[in-house]
Amino acid sequence: MLHSVLAGDRISRPTPDAYPGATAAVDVVPVAAVRDADPTATPPEARTVTGETLFFPAARKAELEGFCRTHGIPLVSRPDVWGALLEPFLDTEFTPRRRAATALALARVGLDEAAVADIRAEVGPLMLAYNSVHRDWCHLGLADLLDAATGGSTPERYRIGPDRFPAFRARAMAIADLGRVPGPSVPVR
Repeated sequence: MLHSVLAGDRISRPTPDAYPGATAAVDVVPVAAVRDADPTATPPEARTVTGETLFFPAARKAELEGFCRTHGIPLVSRPDVWGALLEPFLDTEFTPRRRAATALALARVGLDEAAVADIRAEVGPLMLAYNSVHRDWCHLGLADLLDAATGGSTPERYRIGPDRFPAFRARAMAIADLGRVPGPSVPVR
């Protein structure tokens, strides 16, 4: 898991080499660049004004809340778009009733059936390989997607290589930001 660290008036990203294609010049986010946070998300997260999601260990939830209070950062819950997109890859049954509810939630953030099918086709092999190891049956989300794309527990043939990862990550972040008011437009293949 790629966790950020709260430090004074900034957030330090994970080491740059944890993200293929990243550079050392982008490893600190000043508090002024933090748009909002959701300590109750899985895992707790903060979002930058550019829509990047930064993750924190669950044990740091209270620390994130305090950081937000201290710096006047709004606490905002947003739809868990990737949680809904990755639901079919959980190690559990995806019932017709659950499929319908998930489709409705995704439609509310602007993802129609064709867009959902395209995204799932793109990330499906990666997430199946990842969850064949983790066997998560409760939740897979953006943090899991990025972990799968770069993590050592995913067979290398499924991982996203350093040449493709920056674009993959940017698109994943934009999709995660759907449903926020005002919502950005996201190119869907």
